[in-house]
Amino acid sequence: TMSLREHALSLFRGALGTVRPAPMLRRALKLQGDGSPQLLVKGQAFPLKRDLYLVGFGKAVLGMAAAAEEILGDHLTRGIINVPLGIQESLQRAGMQEMLLKPQSRIQVIEGAKNNLPDAEALKGAVAIQKLAEGLTADDLLLVLISGRGGSALLPAPIPPILLEEKEKLTKLLASRGAAIQELNIVRKTLSVLKGGGLAQLAHPARVVSLILSDVIGDPLDIIASGPTAPSSHSVQDCLQILTKYNLLHSLPKSVEMVLSSSPTKPTAPENYSHVSNIILGSNRLALEEARRQAEGLGYAALVLSAAVQGEVGRVATLYCQLIQLLCLAFSSLAEGPLGDELRGNLLQLAAELQIPGLHLEEFLQALRGLGPDRPVCILAGGETTVQLQGTGKGGRNQELALRVGLGLHKAQATGASSPQGRCEILFLSGGTDGQDGPTEAAGAFCSPGLVAEALQEGLDVEAFLRNNDSYTFFSQFQGGHHLLVTGLTGTNVMDIQAILIRAM
Repeated sequence: TMSLREHALSLFRGALGTVRPAPMLRRALKLQGDGSPQLLVKGQAFPLKRDLYLVGFGKAVLGMAAAAEEILGDHLTRGIINVPLGIQESLQRAGMQEMLLKPQSRIQVIEGAKNNLPDAEALKGAVAIQKLAEGLTADDLLLVLISGRGGSALLPAPIPPILLEEKEKLTKLLASRGAAIQELNIVRKTLSVLKGGGLAQLAHPARVVSLILSDVIGDPLDIIASGPTAPSSHSVQDCLQILTKYNLLHSLPKSVEMVLSSSPTKPTAPENYSHVSNIILGSNRLALEEARRQAEGLGYAALVLSAAVQGEVGRVATLYCQLIQLLCLAFSSLAEGPLGDELRGNLLQLAAELQIPGLHLEEFLQALRGLGPDRPVCILAGGETTVQLQGTGKGGRNQELALRVGLGLHKAQATGASSPQGRCEILFLSGGTDGQDGPTEAAGAFCSPGLVAEALQEGLDVEAFLRNNDSYTFFSQFQGGHHLLVTGLTGTNVMDIQAILIRAM
């Protein structure tokens, strides 16, 4: 029989496969007819009256553009894409030729945004995209490829007189004070020419069709890559509120104050977007559905908890630990006793505090009740946790989550709170779909309940590593790095995926 680890890896790879740029585009995009050609996107038809242009920005856009150019052929007049610095070389090294443009491509590639921060190169690309959009006519069609991760940093065009450095400094300050990605994007959008629907407005009257790979919880069009082709649902008021919340309102550069005071107080009306179609091609939910299908194929009873798990990494780890303990009780037919009731109560309270969108925990726990010990169980979830940095170590949110789950299971075992853990085999996996977790080459990590005790035998103190946010160093040293999840660059990104696998011993 395959180990739980092999199963988890196989599910993770399957989930990735379904949101890789090329297969995703080929499924969604077709070109039809020669006489009066039209573009078919997921069954919607867009006539090509005159010229077809392509622009794009984000980490996964190079692979998307390569597939799109193959499909569009000579119908493509010209394109410009902004992609992360060094990505062509990385893909070349990884032997991922299918993600690269052909030598005689009509698409110009601009690399920028080193370390996912807007820079002069990214600005150059953004200005080129802006010029292209401004020159379009009513008979042109603009195909926009958007990949959430990095998409925002790769499209920086601050509203004059704001300088790129000023906007950048403000974003960094917000991030260091714990602002969530949604909050960062609302501020960036408010200070940008192209974000918050700006690109779509500049391209008017041309037809705009956006193909989107979502890396944001709930797939909100106006937040992914800061929503360049979607009406913004936020106003200057929202931006000011965030700056107030993080105590930055009184230390803003003059230029930012100027733009904020002269910005329209209401967002552009949605009816001004009738020339735009925004289509989500890939998302965390799609990846999880594929993983669920594969898990069922491997004989698991598989359930998706949520594609919108968010919150501080320690609290999310507690949620997973309690779920695992409840499952173990079910495997020992003890779930209906007082311990089961207590765990269910704790879980419901924690879920209410975390406010995970679309998580119907009552229903989920009801579905769990129907699962017996005769079939292994796989619980899948996705989203993006946040880490409040306390230490100076090296890690990423997925490795830290796995390490915290390992510690939580160890503590539960030590207090005897869940003696039934001993009767089932448990594996937890957390990984980033882009193949990189934080500043490391790992995508994430695996853990099981024995991890902490085994680490102690190697002289590794898990809590000390966690205090220093040093999960990567821990996993690198522990059992020769065997618990690290390493996939290499994937060329895609739909946030993180977690899997809990449990079977009776």
